[in-house]
Amino acid sequence: MAVREIFAGMPWWVKWIAVPVIAIFVFGGLIASVVGFVIGLLFKVLFFVVLVGGLIFVVRKFMSSSSSRGDW
Repeated sequence: MAVREIFAGMPWWVKWIAVPVIAIFVFGGLIASVVGFVIGLLFKVLFFVVLVGGLIFVVRKFMSSSSSRGDW
């Protein structure tokens, strides 16, 4: 018996309201943990990119200023 056959005889509100509410109730903590982990990971990746970009900017600025002083 397939899932479609089971839901075929059910009213629309069971498929579109009751089942998602039960799923959120049962798996809500898991869903929140996964979403929190993903958001935290994205924040760490963004922070890493900003730090590396800042480091590259500072090193290039220092190298260009030191080479221009060496030309004088």
